[in-house]
Amino acid sequence: MQILSNDRIWICPAKNMVKIHPDQALPVDSSAGEDKSSLYMTTEQKSFTIWMRSLVFHTKGCTVFDSKGNLIYRVDNYDSKSCSEVYLMDLYGEILYTLRQKKLGLFKSLEGYNSTGTRFRLRKNFKISPSGSSSSYKVVMGSSRDDTQQSCYKIVNRGSVFTVEDGSGRLVAEVKKKQSNINGLDYGEDVLTMMVEPEVDHSFIMGIVIAYSLLKCKL
Repeated sequence: MQILSNDRIWICPAKNMVKIHPDQALPVDSSAGEDKSSLYMTTEQKSFTIWMRSLVFHTKGCTVFDSKGNLIYRVDNYDSKSCSEVYLMDLYGEILYTLRQKKLGLFKSLEGYNSTGTRFRLRKNFKISPSGSSSSYKVVMGSSRDDTQQSCYKIVNRGSVFTVEDGSGRLVAEVKKKQSNINGLDYGEDVLTMMVEPEVDHSFIMGIVIAYSLLKCKL
């Protein structure tokens, strides 16, 4: 059972109630004229809670909170997993990234772009992992189809955890199932924690994570 109360989201197992984000939520500063790009650049490691549910009735999507419980991102504008176009928005409904599914032959990919010109393409990496215990997806920046000429990121899936790495292999973000601090209670498979490293645009990372979830049919 799920309850919405005072802009709070509660997950209610039989006799217990678990909040998926902390007690105190602070208002987000929406000062006019502010450079919004600075809102999304991390200065230190940041934690986010991703709830793979939309707050809008009868739509599919997800809701993202920061560590203080503020609503930061939302996707709630489609009603089918086969939807060809999805929008990552801020809490006010402003579109940050447009995500479009593409199909070339037998293989699907997903392209994302924003109003400032940032573009990326996500597709499965068909190189076999040496250990055989992980799979990966390649994130190619820019609009060119020549992957060798573009800077890249990579998503590596290791079971219940997946990471985002830059072209040099540096960890940029990690996403895994959110753990409850209350013994015996479980948030469920649709509540995740995303840790984003310093000096990273977390709106871009969120765009990649949403694209990955769509390709994996997790969203």
